[in-house]
Formats: sequence, structure tokens, C-alpha cells
Amino acid sequence: VKAGSIAAPTSFTEAAEKAMPSVVHIKAMSGGQSSQGQSNDPFEFFFGSPDQGGSRGGTGSGVIYSSDGYIVTNNHVVEGADDIEVTLFDNRTYKATVIGTDTQTDLAVLKIEASRLPVLKQANSDRAKIGEWVLAVGNPFELNSTVTAGIISAKGRNIGIIKGNTAIESFIQTDAAVNPGNSGGALVDANGRLLGINTAIATQTGSYSGYSFAIPVNMMTKIADDIVEHGSYQRGFLGISIQDLDNELADNLGINITQGVVVQTTVEGGAAQYAGLLPNDVITEVNGSTVNTAPELQELVGTKRVGDTLTLTINRAGKVKEIPVKLKKG
Repeated sequence: VKAGSIAAPTSFTEAAEKAMPSVVHIKAMSGGQSSQGQSNDPFEFFFGSPDQGGSRGGTGSGVIYSSDGYIVTNNHVVEGADDIEVTLFDNRTYKATVIGTDTQTDLAVLKIEASRLPVLKQANSDRAKIGEWVLAVGNPFELNSTVTAGIISAKGRNIGIIKGNTAIESFIQTDAAVNPGNSGGALVDANGRLLGINTAIATQTGSYSGYSFAIPVNMMTKIADDIVEHGSYQRGFLGISIQDLDNELADNLGINITQGVVVQTTVEGGAAQYAGLLPNDVITEVNGSTVNTAPELQELVGTKRVGDTLTLTINRAGKVKEIPVKLKKG
């Protein structure tokens, strides 16, 4: 099946066989006192509840990022852990160290002392299409190496699960079944290529109820590379506050488009202000890629580095302009 095809493959066996050896089981333990009462942690259904023996523990999944032992997972899987154990597909077990984390994208990079590990080829998540078949590979409910199938239901989803003003949520939404323990595992396409990192589910019960969400691989790669090289995500900022354009706002602005991202304010001395962006400018493209929503804009900017120049196509009171903007540190 070609990437982007909407025809159902006759079998997912080849894709599953490629993906399963690159997905690991993660056990994270903390020796601190267990919390009392009901947790307000929105990720608890993935990380697990406090054990009753005074220690806190949970399990999740991860994806081998490099053959020499770097592993990508979700930050919420390992956050606060004192002891992390990684089990490979062939049941080899290793102690892992945290190389770095980024809370605003919910990603973490671990390292185990191993070599010649299997690494998945990567898809281009920007080109993934709604309706495309995908597999979720992980370890739900302590059931190792579980594979489920679905389609891409939407892209650029913001569900408000990551807290903070600088959070980036531009999830790939799927209807592949993802449950507690899947977090940090792989979302792969029908060719067995890595498309994203499974992160969250829409649920009222703590278990899968229809939709799951994954961090796109293009953004994950930028963040993981930064963490490996620098120890942290080297994020560039436009220096703007934004909102989605809708029909009412378009009428107020006197423009004849209804999709795009409206600049509400610009940060004093920020990249956008320096480049000449103004409040009420509507961003419609970044480097030639269409931008319809704020999460899409955040994702595209999030894959770039401080110092990179982006060409923004804007609609200013009905006139279309292209403005180059050099990203700055936040």
C-alpha cells in the first residue's frame, strides 16, 4: 500500500513485523511517598496510580530512536521517576537514564547501554492524509507488543491536555485503540514507517473510547535531536499571540477568507514585530504550506530552530503579503 492510500491493505502483518521490534516497554518507579486521594493528573490513566507501598510506579511504551540506545517516549511516562527499566521486544532488560525532557510537548529521550538496535524508518507526517490507515504499537495494560489498527481521523488537533501558555499540541487523531500503557509507543503507517508518538486518549473512563492522539514524527524528530545534542529543546518563537480565524472575525477584519491564523498581539522586540507583522494580520501559509489553524502554525514553527527564517504569507486587510521572519529565543 502506498503512503497516503485510502484503500485498505489486505494485511497489516508486514507493517506490524517492522514496527514491533522497535517499540519497548518502560517501567518507571519513584521512591517518594504515594499521594493521597484522587489525582488531578490528566495523564494518570497512562502513567498509573500510586502504589500502596510508599512508592509510585507506572508503565508505558517507548520507541527506539537510534541503534546505539536512544529511546523516545512521553515525558509523563518518566516524569519524577528515580528508576527506569526498559524491556526490549526480545525481553532483554536495561536500566535507562533520562537524557532530557520537554514538558510543553510531552516528550522525553532516554538512553540505554545497548547497540545494534532496530530503528524504524520515518514517514513524513506533514504529508499524512486523513483517511490513511495506521497502526498503534505499544504495551497497554501490561500486554506487551500489542498492535491495533485504525485510520487518521484528523490532523492538527489541540485537546488542551498539556498545560502552559507555550504548550504545542498539534496531534494526529486516530481511531486506533490506545489504552493505558500505550503512551510513548509508535503510531506507524501501513508501510511500517514511524508516523508519531502515541500520547493521549479521549476518555471519561481512563480507557479507550473512540479517539487517540499522537505527536507527529516531524516535530518529535526536531525535539529529540535537540535533546540528544543540547540536552533540551532549542525552540524558536515568532513572538505573537494568535487565534483561529472564523467567519465573524473575517467580517470584522473586512477580508474574504475564513481560514487562517489571526495575530492578536506581537511581543515587544520579538521576531514577528521586528519583521513587521501587525495585529490583525492573518497568517495563511508558512514556507508555502497552508496554515488553517493555530495548532498547525505551532507545529510548523516548532520544527524550526532559533535563527531559522520562515516566509509567512499574510492577509492584511485584504492584501496578500509575504514577510520573512527570523525566529528568536522565547
